[in-house]
Amino acid sequence: MVGMRRIKPGQMYMGRLRYGADLLKELTRICLEAQVGCGRLEAIGAVQRARIGYYDQKKREYGFMEFEEELEITALLGNVSIKDEKPMVHAHVTLANTQGRAYGGHLAPGTVIFACEYILQAFDEPTLVRGFDQQTGLALWTMAD
Repeated sequence: MVGMRRIKPGQMYMGRLRYGADLLKELTRICLEAQVGCGRLEAIGAVQRARIGYYDQKKREYGFMEFEEELEITALLGNVSIKDEKPMVHAHVTLANTQGRAYGGHLAPGTVIFACEYILQAFDEPTLVRGFDQQTGLALWTMAD
């Protein structure tokens, strides 16, 4: 179902992520530690290497691109919701190389942090939950009209 929910702002968290850690896993760890099940994320920084994905709508599967180079995080935007009873970070990232060429896609495990500063805006109830969407093949928010 497609719908809309009114969400109340909650706590806001800001911090720096650990050098050498996996970017997606670190963001997920922060959400678990702060007990955030519904939120919004943004970050900037740099990575030592990256793995980003795209969703093939016809095949209904993700493909991935890997970059074995230093890249700037020019933008990371995402959200936090519940999937399989745990916080799930869904983030898209735009990365730029030394020539300013940008690459973008779905943040995937395998992106290694050089330096990263984040802002996490938590939201109070209701928490959004992800479930399988037959039409797209994706785990999307389940919402009442």
